[in-house]
Amino acid sequence: MATETHDAATDAAHTAGHAAESAGMPQLDFSTYSNQIVWLVIALLAIYFILTRIALPRVAAVLAERQGTITNDIAAAEELKLKAQEAEEAYQQALADARAEAARIVAETKAEIQGELDAATAKADAEIAAKAAESEKAIAEIREGALAAVKDVAQDTASEIVSALGMKADAEAITAAVAARVKG
Repeated sequence: MATETHDAATDAAHTAGHAAESAGMPQLDFSTYSNQIVWLVIALLAIYFILTRIALPRVAAVLAERQGTITNDIAAAEELKLKAQEAEEAYQQALADARAEAARIVAETKAEIQGELDAATAKADAEIAAKAAESEKAIAEIREGALAAVKDVAQDTASEIVSALGMKADAEAITAAVAARVKG
């Protein structure tokens, strides 16, 4: 029995040793490669069918929707760009029209002011001419009066000088001498 026990213990130790040797990573055990390859193919086929039937159509739909949105946004942006250009052209036209209208108003106002200025100048010239005529008339009267006063003063002075010299002054001779002297 001891031999049997020893044989059984030896068999158990060999079995345990083989078990310990084959207890490594199952992926590296060549005896299981055929099973691993079959399950790998099944898993890859399952992933392929799930992706092609469920995930990729959803992704494709999202991408198509995104592309449609981008295309619509680009078209809307182009349309808005054209509208903005039209609005800018309308603004520039309105600005040019406003400038032309302002220039016309300025020209009309200048012409109106020039007409009023010409009328005021003509009126002022007429008033100045009338006052100048009155002044000339007054100056002529003053000159005439001054000339008469000079003659009178000259005659009186000449009479007084002749009298002071002790001579008798003849009024007609003095008047004739003063008139000849005043004439030049």
